[in-house]
Order: sequence, then structure tokens, then C-alpha cells
Amino acid sequence: MEIVKLEEKDNCVRVAVKGRIDAVTAPEFEAELNQWVSQGTADLLMDLNGLDYISSAGLRSILGITKKLKKDGRALMLCSLRDTVKEVFDISGFSTIIPIYDSPEAALKKR
Repeated sequence: MEIVKLEEKDNCVRVAVKGRIDAVTAPEFEAELNQWVSQGTADLLMDLNGLDYISSAGLRSILGITKKLKKDGRALMLCSLRDTVKEVFDISGFSTIIPIYDSPEAALKKR
């Protein structure tokens, strides 16, 4: 699993997540994002085009990040999910909790 900060503009940090978020990588994923969340004041846009797989551990991490951002009046947005990853978000009900967009541009327009 790899997280790359792509840009920060208009009070939004955009990151790309690649690989797998599972029981092994979820703690590292959450710790890295928590570090950014605790230091910043911007919303967070996660581009998941490179994410191949997400487990329930990964979903818990994303939920934790969502709650921390919301507590501070900020938001988490997801974009560019592959069909298999989107299906996990839909089945778990997470797609009703966290806004999911087709592209980064669509997410930023809806903010």
C-alpha cells in the first residue's frame, strides 16, 4: 500500500492510494492519514484509482478518518474507485456515509 500526496489547493488535500488496504496495511494507512489530518485544516480527497482491494480493516480506518475530519468541520471525499472496490463500499453501506465521485474534478466541483 502506498499513499502519495498529489496536491493541496482550495483548502483540499488530494492523495492517491495504491495497492491494498487490509489487516496488514490498514494500521500504516490510518497512521499516515491521521498525521495529515492532525496537522492540517483542509478537507481530504482520496483518489482510489490505484486501490486494488480493501478489507473491513481498511473500511474501519476510513471510517475513523471520516469521524476525525467531521469533528473538525472538515470532510473526506473519495473518487475514481474501481468497480470491485466500489462494490465493497456499496455492500457495506459506506457509500451512503462518504461521498464518492467519478473523478477528482467532479469531487472538487461538488464541494
